Amino acid sequence: MKHRIVVLGAGYAGAFAAGSLARRLAPADTEITVVNAEPDFVERMRLHQLAIGQDFAARKLADVFAGTGVRLRLARVTGVDPECRTVAVTGEQGDGELVYDTLFYALGSSVAHRGVPGVAEYAFDVTGRPSALRLRERLAGLGEGGTVLVVGEGLTGIETATEFAESRPDLSVALAARGELGAWLSPKARRHLRQAFDRLGITVHEHTGIEAVEPSQAIAADGASIPADVTVWSAGFAVHPLAATSGLEVAETGQIVVDRTMRSVSHPDVYAAGDCAYAIGDNGRPLPMSCASAGFTSMQATAAIIARLTGSKVATTGLKYYGNHISLGRRDAIVQMVGEDVRSKSWYLGGRTAVRFKSGVLKGSGWSVAHPTFGMPKRRRRLATGPDRAGVRVAA
Repeated sequence: MKHRIVVLGAGYAGAFAAGSLARRLAPADTEITVVNAEPDFVERMRLHQLAIGQDFAARKLADVFAGTGVRLRLARVTGVDPECRTVAVTGEQGDGELVYDTLFYALGSSVAHRGVPGVAEYAFDVTGRPSALRLRERLAGLGEGGTVLVVGEGLTGIETATEFAESRPDLSVALAARGELGAWLSPKARRHLRQAFDRLGITVHEHTGIEAVEPSQAIAADGASIPADVTVWSAGFAVHPLAATSGLEVAETGQIVVDRTMRSVSHPDVYAAGDCAYAIGDNGRPLPMSCASAGFTSMQATAAIIARLTGSKVATTGLKYYGNHISLGRRDAIVQMVGEDVRSKSWYLGGRTAVRFKSGVLKGSGWSVAHPTFGMPKRRRRLATGPDRAGVRVAA
């Protein structure tokens, strides 16, 4: 009987993993199924562009996996039973159940409401394609002088505010930051960021926590009202409670606790990668939720799965966070590198050079997903015999 590998999610982590596993494991021994709710690969790093009205070619997952041997199941995951090794799904084909021998959990994250009243009812976000399209429709109907408030001073908040202000100069765009804008950047990069906000006419409300969202305004912690025809919530990410309710060991964040090889510490036949994995980086700190982390954790997880199934030594891949690349509209950007302590280094790239770097990252990420087996070894490895393929050493 073939070894059944089920990959949950076809984002940056899941799509890469499915292609890598398909290229490197013998199809005579394995059966790989990818479960994803949408038919297209979603470039999450570009959803703020989609929301403001920009269009880019969609990559059909059916085309991505064509010829790889990977089976695609368009469905939403409704449950995971790690004791019975089953996944419950629902979709156009109705309700169903998939049985797995190895599970690759890469369902990503969504917006974190943080219990703030009115966020779920009135705020918009750019953490998924449906929500970005909903925001796009709302912004398209917003006339000259309309007010947009972006809540959150992280990467998503900064990129969203600058993209909106540049693309729609007829709107009044503001950003609410709980602390100082760009406080985590180096001094020179912080000045660059502030100059960009000034150039684009973005109003910044620093040291302003939002305690409630209403249809036409947001209420700050001090009781002040900030006008907002549209409030875009980008104050962090959260993972779906599915992993926690399934019985997998999770951290306080709800992320699946994994070992150095991205293997669940509670269920050895489950691997996690991307935002839903609580993985400790080489610096001893949890990896942040990011596209870069998705890539590193996915490479480590697939390497471990292949090694254990084929009776080989598990190699470790680097788990480092190198820095941030931040778009400031289409014509400006910042690339800020960080050290082992996750503190920003003194130097940074800005302007056109940083724009080209960011563009390369976006194109490279999209291309690698569209060609999931490119550059992989052509040799398909047969699975080791015996019911237990897990007892192999991990490289130091």
